Order: sequence, then structure tokens, then C-alpha cells
Amino acid sequence: MTEKIIQQGAEAFILLDGNKVIKRRIKKSYRLADLDEEIRKLRTRSEAKLLLKASKVVDIPEIKNVNEEDKQISMDFIEGKRLSDYLDFFPLKEQKKICRIIGENTARLHDADIIHGDLTTSNMILKGGKVFFIDFGLGFGSHKIEDKAVDLHLLRQALEAKHFKHWKELFNEISKRYSISKNYKLVLKQLEKVEKRGRYKEKY
Repeated sequence: MTEKIIQQGAEAFILLDGNKVIKRRIKKSYRLADLDEEIRKLRTRSEAKLLLKASKVVDIPEIKNVNEEDKQISMDFIEGKRLSDYLDFFPLKEQKKICRIIGENTARLHDADIIHGDLTTSNMILKGGKVFFIDFGLGFGSHKIEDKAVDLHLLRQALEAKHFKHWKELFNEISKRYSISKNYKLVLKQLEKVEKRGRYKEKY
């Protein structure tokens, strides 16, 4: 099979090779070669550990191989609908149902002290009634309420920007299902503070 680049970000190439997706970290010429090698190897290892931990609580693509020397992670290709492209085309009732799954998944991640770091519908794929979370490249482990609130804030902003027609109703569904989290009240209270800070910065 021939590898085909399907996405390129600042940190990595995403390649499709048959039924596998390969995430390969990009060399950074502005860093010393040895330092760059170590940083990319460490980040590959950290992401793989986070993915393994996340796989125990939510649906993610199955990890096939981790190669620290090549700075790459191979995973199953999920042939589904990327929610950033398709969510708006579902009836509102179905959109709400999907958002309840997102809320529950997010709560499960946060209760496992996993912060996704880029929680948007661009990083969610719908297949067979399940919502798969992808791309944990900016993710990290944290028990802090602030980090969990910021994760939710990013999701709220993504809904407002990409799915603006019904974003309030959709985020309300996410919040309702997020209530299964053991820290639900603390995180939602902190989310209000995070949003107030955001509005203050926009004003000034």
C-alpha cells in the first residue's frame, strides 16, 4: 500500500495506509537535531500512553503500533462521518442525541483525568451510533478543575463557531450528560469563570 497524506498540522503528518492511519511527527529544523529527536520521541510516547488510557473509557481508533524511533503512531482508520462536516445535516433531534454522547464521553475522559486539549467536532467521528474521539496530540493528564473547564470551553466555542444555528441547545445537551461526572458542579462553576475571563479580554 502507498501512504497518502490526508492532513498536515504544525506538529504531524496524518497519513492513510490501507485501513490504517499513521500519525508521524514532523522534524523541526529550528531545533538542534538531538533535541528535536528527543522531543518528538517523548511526545510520541506521551500521546500513545494517553491514547491507551483514553481507550479504556471512550471510543477511539484502536492503536496498532507505536514506533518511537520513527516518531509515529499507527491506528485503525475509522470510516465514519466527521462531525464538523456532518452534524448540521442531521435533524435537530439527532444532533441533540449525538451531543449527549459527546457530553458523556467528555465526562468519562475528565473523570479519568484526561484533558483532550482540542475538543472540537473536527476531532470527533460518528460511526455506528458511536462518537470516536481522535487526535489527542494536545492532550495531557490533569486532575485540575480549571483544565477540565477549559476543555469544555473550547468545545463550547467550537459549537458556536461551526454549528452556530443551534449551538446553545447542543451545548445544553452536552452539559446535561456531562452531569454524570463526579466533578460536574465544580467544573461547570469554573466554566462560568473561564467564560467571564474570555468576555473580559474581548471587551478590553
